[in-house]
Amino acid sequence: MKIFVVNCGSSSIKYQLFDMPGEAVLARGVLERVGTDRSVLEYETDAGTWRTEAAAGDHAAGLKIILDALVSDRGGVLDSVDEIDGVGHRVVHGAAEAAGSVLIDEAVIEILQRNVDLAPLHNPPNLAGIRAATEAMGRARHVGVFDTAFLSTLPEKAYRYAVPEQWYKDHRVRRYGFHGTSHKYIALCAAELLGKAPDAVNLITVHMGNGVSMTAVSGGKAVDHSMGMTPLQGLMMGTRSGDIDPAIVFYMISRGMTSDEVDEALNKRSGLFGVSGGRSDMRDLVSAVQGGDSAAALAVDMFIYRIIKYIGAYYTILPPLDAIVMTGGIGENSPIIRSRICDGLVRLGVVGDPDANAAMTDGLSGPITTAASTPPVWVIPTNEEVMIARETVPFVSDR
Repeated sequence: MKIFVVNCGSSSIKYQLFDMPGEAVLARGVLERVGTDRSVLEYETDAGTWRTEAAAGDHAAGLKIILDALVSDRGGVLDSVDEIDGVGHRVVHGAAEAAGSVLIDEAVIEILQRNVDLAPLHNPPNLAGIRAATEAMGRARHVGVFDTAFLSTLPEKAYRYAVPEQWYKDHRVRRYGFHGTSHKYIALCAAELLGKAPDAVNLITVHMGNGVSMTAVSGGKAVDHSMGMTPLQGLMMGTRSGDIDPAIVFYMISRGMTSDEVDEALNKRSGLFGVSGGRSDMRDLVSAVQGGDSAAALAVDMFIYRIIKYIGAYYTILPPLDAIVMTGGIGENSPIIRSRICDGLVRLGVVGDPDANAAMTDGLSGPITTAASTPPVWVIPTNEEVMIARETVPFVSDR
């Protein structure tokens, strides 16, 4: 069956077309600058990659450009969009109401609309993509796959904040977490690679990209997570601060900043970017550290220190670990960062293997510690799109 995976951002549409259940990728790419008359489509198949300019005034126009490419004479992989059986939509926030993937109907759309205030940058474009896709692919079944769903199993002691109860009851102030689709994919892959049943594996999964998050997994279920009510809480990230004293917000407002300015600074000008003096790409920072840049060195030290500290905290609340797993752009591609994290976990029994670590590149999965390491540390490349496709299949398998 053909499953089309869509991830709509405010000005972009990422997509992949899968032939399931074999998980073969027929086409993939991204349409950027949605909302302008100079949108750019990147379109890739086994036959090659193309980049073309087009005008996509909104998500509906953008989706039409992508679907036209899928059936075009140049690189088309379908005779008709009616061949698409299911569409998996990445949805950022389902709050406490979305504990799993769901067939999209008016009730689900209402959930998304109710939660716009919890994800004002993400849920509106997700909704726009859903409306455009259901109109353009009316035959297909449309499935919402929520980033928050895997994290819905957090116990109350983990997701509640120590704030007035009315904040929780009336305003839904609690930890939700994000990157759940990635963490679920990694947990399932780790269980298979370790020879464990999915509901028996105990892990700490560390997603390190521009966004950084960590999940404690007990018996295959998420029991704690670093991000909070928003993605700003938790670990130091590319441009997000992660954990800070909340009184800093009020202090900076008292110094003349508006609440919007503080919000923008903490989300877009903090983290690695803020500490290093304007660099958020770990590759650039590692290179700068090797060149003697002290600001870059501090940013990297802080990044690693906080990851080690969170791992230590999660280690104490979990049953004996089967593995610590690193993923995401940094986790998959930075042996230096991986090595330094392992070095900081010696007291837990981690014993790094420099040769295995150096060899773990180009999408490979495997341990980067010796056989004596307890727990072992693994690298497993994430694949959120495949996870969304898998989640979509059960809803269309009767076709």
